Amino acid sequence: MIFLLRRILIAILTVFLVSIVCFLFFSVIRGDPAISFAGMDTSAEQLAQIREEMGLNRNIFIRYFDWLFNFLSGNTGYSFTFRGESISSLIAQRLPVTISLAVFSLILTILISLPLSLLTVKRKGGIVDTIVNIFTAAGVSTPGFFLGLLFIFIFGFIFRLFTPGAFVDYNENFFGFLGYLFFPALAIAIPNAAILTKFLRSAIFAELQSDYVRTARSKGMSRLYILRRHVLKNASLSSVTMLAMIIAEIFSGSIIIEQVFSIPGIGRLLIAAITSRDYPLIQTLMVYIASLVVIANSLADVFIMIIDPRIRITKEIR
Repeated sequence: MIFLLRRILIAILTVFLVSIVCFLFFSVIRGDPAISFAGMDTSAEQLAQIREEMGLNRNIFIRYFDWLFNFLSGNTGYSFTFRGESISSLIAQRLPVTISLAVFSLILTILISLPLSLLTVKRKGGIVDTIVNIFTAAGVSTPGFFLGLLFIFIFGFIFRLFTPGAFVDYNENFFGFLGYLFFPALAIAIPNAAILTKFLRSAIFAELQSDYVRTARSKGMSRLYILRRHVLKNASLSSVTMLAMIIAEIFSGSIIIEQVFSIPGIGRLLIAAITSRDYPLIQTLMVYIASLVVIANSLADVFIMIIDPRIRITKEIR
């Protein structure tokens, strides 16, 4: 229980620090949100009035704590870029798309990396192991946006398996929505699957050299039984931590992939907000993204405690 409370406090503090850094950073960089909102031809008097309405003339710390109070009370404010539209409604429209893309990418990452890792266990240095090593090397070195462009060219224009740019809303056709997300999710998943495969493969080989494996083999247990009952469980402990880091990478990678595939998610909304210096929208989006990443990492820690009771006992002793 103490460990859970500690994780919750750390998560809250992390999100709070992220909100401060983002607010200060976008407030001190050059540029005028009022000009981005009204245009270059706006008179000085009109710009001054707009700055007053936006609250840009107030002290930066007052603006931050005013925003924080409104955010905690459920009032996220209004967007400068989208002409006064509620930030909550903007996020509510796009957040399900981004989360669906992230979950789809995570599922593909696990479905690709786990079988590939197990295939290499049978014979180290064999043909399969060599192919998997080539895949991991190529996957790690290939950026997701390049894979996205490649998928658009091959599967969109040549094989016509989907129509690039013709996004299908999940309210209209859910299966069409999932079908359109497949190739963007695959573009995000392949580099992350290569990392996880390499990490999990090394962890499995390290566990196979352990004393308990040799002891189990001497007792007549089969290699498959040892792998399924003991090795995978122990190797998964470090892999869960890596998976939490991959979740953060998936959310950051989706920002670029959403641009490549014209997906109306949080990533495209964030880029539009940064381009127009929409402070309230940027701040809220960064807090949401940071919260998702922090929650994923916290759940990974809790999951590790559930898998390995030794960690839970150690935490209780501390």
